[in-house]
Amino acid sequence: MDIVLQAETPPLREDGSGGLRIGSSRVLLELVNHALEDGATPEAIAQSYPTATLADIYSVLAYFLRHQEEIGVYLARREQKADEVRRRIESGQPDLTELRKHLMARQRAALI
Repeated sequence: MDIVLQAETPPLREDGSGGLRIGSSRVLLELVNHALEDGATPEAIAQSYPTATLADIYSVLAYFLRHQEEIGVYLARREQKADEVRRRIESGQPDLTELRKHLMARQRAALI
């Protein structure tokens, strides 16, 4: 009996915002990467994100190892986009320094 090996594409799909999702789940590739950086095992990641199968997580990890440069570029681009969104949100928020000072003064006055 001959065994035929076929190359398997990683279970990654791009969503509408440029994010890469694991398999048919909504789990982002960067979430798996952060979990790995924090020392999580593939099994722990699968428990944390039950919609992503353990087989898909292992397959993605193998892809990580074989394509570190491309994954690094993707992760850097996503981090940059997240920073831009964070700055935009923060720029739209009012400065609450004076409000905090006022509330702290009221709280101190109430304790006296």
